Amino acid sequence: MALTMIRKCSDLGTAYILAPERYDPRRDIDAQEAGKRVEDVAKIVRNTVQPTAELGCCLVLDTGDAREGIVISRTRPKEALKIGSAKKTIQPGDVIISRLRPYLRQAAYVDKGILHSHGVQILCSTEFFVLRSVDEQSIAFLVPFLLSSRVQEILGASQEGGHHPRFNDFALSTLPIPATVLDARDTTSRAIERSIALYRESEATIADAIRQAEETKVGQT
Repeated sequence: MALTMIRKCSDLGTAYILAPERYDPRRDIDAQEAGKRVEDVAKIVRNTVQPTAELGCCLVLDTGDAREGIVISRTRPKEALKIGSAKKTIQPGDVIISRLRPYLRQAAYVDKGILHSHGVQILCSTEFFVLRSVDEQSIAFLVPFLLSSRVQEILGASQEGGHHPRFNDFALSTLPIPATVLDARDTTSRAIERSIALYRESEATIADAIRQAEETKVGQT
């Protein structure tokens, strides 16, 4: 069923944006439930680097490397001159979320284990928004919040553009965070960090088993 909204000229966005998706009622969230907005606990950082020899070897995360809260990278580090285009810099403790096709749920917490696994600088696609704590307090709790069905619906409704529609930084930074989510912030953050650490441990165990299998000669008993 079609959605119909009536807006006054004074309600239009900056520069009188007429794109109907900008005013989709599904983008609204009950402000009464909110204690803070995303921008109150995390800032969107936009630091980018160009591929130069000085960067050395880098691990570049594409949007497909973030899924359901975890960075799952199957790519190998490569020389910076081979990464092709500008990339965003990220660091442990950040939360990344793809602005393209939010229904793919490409959001993840950037954990220290990625650095230990690869030992190189980590960069990511410019399709990611990079969230960083405003006060060094963990923002891992934002991952399940961003993947929740209500927020996913809002981000989906916030997509703009006819070709590869994306949601913008305003839609992300102004998301109200329910007070119940904030109250459980520390507990949730610890749970997310612990779960991802267990995932890294599993990765390392499996990788070690694969190495051992590769070193075993065929027919050796």
